[in-house]
Amino acid sequence: MITIGNFFFRFRNVLFIFLYLLLFLPSPDIFTEDRFGANYYLIPIVLGLLITVLGEAIRGATIGLAYIIRGGRDKKVHAENLVTEGIFKHCRNPLYVGNILMLLGVGILSNSWIYLGVVFPLFLFIYQSIVMAEENFLSNKFGFDFTNYCQRVNRWVINPKGIENTFSEMKFNYKRWLLKEYNTLFIWLVGIAAIILFEYEHLIPDPDIRTATFLSIFIALGVVYLFVRYLKKSGKMTDQMA
Repeated sequence: MITIGNFFFRFRNVLFIFLYLLLFLPSPDIFTEDRFGANYYLIPIVLGLLITVLGEAIRGATIGLAYIIRGGRDKKVHAENLVTEGIFKHCRNPLYVGNILMLLGVGILSNSWIYLGVVFPLFLFIYQSIVMAEENFLSNKFGFDFTNYCQRVNRWVINPKGIENTFSEMKFNYKRWLLKEYNTLFIWLVGIAAIILFEYEHLIPDPDIRTATFLSIFIALGVVYLFVRYLKKSGKMTDQMA
């Protein structure tokens, strides 16, 4: 598992995008009118949006409170220090938990048997292997401190105990959240718009209006994306707290 995790760690930044594209594979529907009635589409739309938004909320809270700098070095697992503050006090891998919920949510939203039955389980295996590789590195580097941390904090399940104190004791850095997350947010929101508009065509029956609506959303999100990117690259916005 560790060897597999080290391999996939090299490509983890594009993994989210690749898995997002697989949402649009042709697939039998999970929720159909025959099984759930005329308003069947409300189930995947409402449930999918709730789960995927929860995933981004977890990512946002994690990044805004105590961002973990674990970007790797030479495409290998690397960490400068052991971060145990913020949401990391309640879960060892909250960013990955957020990713899992985001992709589970859009998988439900896409109403795809293939995605939820094949792609998503593969994604879980890949993430588990990456985490095993990261934990092997952290154990070797931080020794007892990491072992003690693992004994106190779950790998995947977020422990809500004391989480209100975590939020009250730390200041949320919205600039860091925006600057670190704008790429993910753009891809995520464009994907959601595409799924809703083109998976549930009956919501807007006219194909021209449907396409125009998607293009309008894409352009609006693109403008915001480019503006935030400009602020970041120009140094006019940094993640330094005032």
